[in-house]
Amino acid sequence: MRYAVQPLQPGDRPPNVVLDAVSRDGTIALDEFRGRSPVLIGLFRGLLCPFCRRHVAAMAQLNPALREKGIHSLAVVNTPVERARLYFRYHPISGLLAASDPERVSHRAFGLPLLEITENETDWPSKVGMDMVMTMRVEQPGELPEPMNPAAAGDLLNEKDGYEIMEADQQVRVPGHLQLVGQFLLDRDGVVRWSFTEVEGEGRNMCRALNPEELISAAAQVAS
Repeated sequence: MRYAVQPLQPGDRPPNVVLDAVSRDGTIALDEFRGRSPVLIGLFRGLLCPFCRRHVAAMAQLNPALREKGIHSLAVVNTPVERARLYFRYHPISGLLAASDPERVSHRAFGLPLLEITENETDWPSKVGMDMVMTMRVEQPGELPEPMNPAAAGDLLNEKDGYEIMEADQQVRVPGHLQLVGQFLLDRDGVVRWSFTEVEGEGRNMCRALNPEELISAAAQVAS
């Protein structure tokens, strides 16, 4: 498979990717949607990431509004399939398609890099220094007491969620690295029409959720 060297942009067409389905038996392939319907694809880190768990839940909440426009939604997590199925058994995402991609094949296909975390060297989006990470701020109104750096915010949210990190979660970790994530809206022909990724903004989008109004506006244009 040919991988993208940077995040796919509007007008780009991703290759077909076949993944183990979490929300049903069998597999899910991007080619299932081509020629049939537009699709919003969310490419996330493993479920051990508290921000990604919230992004998936937000996709599930937006799914009914997108389905009214004829748009499917697919959430992809780095978590191994059986571990992901166990999690979603207790945290249902009714109506939302989900798939497992522990090898991050889909992330590479869409050009989302594996970010190297260094002590103080930043070359975004391939490297980021912890000195820069500590200056970033994540806002989670109602869940965080104040804007916090991603590391501190993640620790607090994981503690709040009581998420138990299991061996399957550990298996997909890449020491000293962090998978960047994003969401891509593809039209009926499988062409990217809109995206929101952590790559944009020199790190200002790290752990941030997309703007629902912006997504729905883009969806309306794709559906028309």
